[in-house]
Amino acid sequence: MVRPDPPVTAARAVPATGTAALAGRRERKKLATRAAVREAALRLALRNGVENVTIEQITDEADIAVRTFFNYFSSKEEAVVAAAAAGAEALLAEFRARPGAESVLRALREAVLAIVDQGDAASRDYIRALQLIRRTPSLVPHQLAVLAAQEKALAGAIAERLQPGTASRDQGRPIPSGIYPALCAATALTALRVVMGRWLDRADGPDDTPPMAILRDEIDEAIAELAAGLDRPGSADAGDPANAL
Repeated sequence: MVRPDPPVTAARAVPATGTAALAGRRERKKLATRAAVREAALRLALRNGVENVTIEQITDEADIAVRTFFNYFSSKEEAVVAAAAAGAEALLAEFRARPGAESVLRALREAVLAIVDQGDAASRDYIRALQLIRRTPSLVPHQLAVLAAQEKALAGAIAERLQPGTASRDQGRPIPSGIYPALCAATALTALRVVMGRWLDRADGPDDTPPMAILRDEIDEAIAELAAGLDRPGSADAGDPANAL
């Protein structure tokens, strides 16, 4: 658990702008340390297998003290899965940034493709973490916790998207029921989990990433099925995912 900063006394008080800058630097340092630890944990787990990695090895790799590790993570498994958690947070941020006129599933589609197709280190780590979780049973409970948090956060973002006065509501769509945000989030993330699983199944090896075109096709097919209604199999039209929900 991260210890709170000590109170600022009159003798050591600084101007408000200086305090804000100091707080900003501290937060950036914490985020950088957390990222370094999760990257080290994933790197070692991919190289040696999770069962063969110790917390001491992770801290050595990240160049931090063991006690610092526990300021951020409670176990090596949580640290390894943190790359997937970071990807989930980035996906939510992308979803929130999508135009309000887009349907929920269209916005989620674009957010997923934006995160997975960036080609940067964070995107690669997200995919590698998902691949590692699929073949490491001890990581599954930690991933379930990530998914539960992601589902709750996405439901909140969907509810915000459908508030009166937003672009989504201005499209003249019917007002959804109160259960809609939670139900839509759970359904959409289940579809995403299935799609990502099918996509990763196409990999030639454990560290190979299948073509993005396959992921796009899988996502569009899933969106079309959800839009058509799961009680009407075979009636989906994958022509335009923008019409989904």
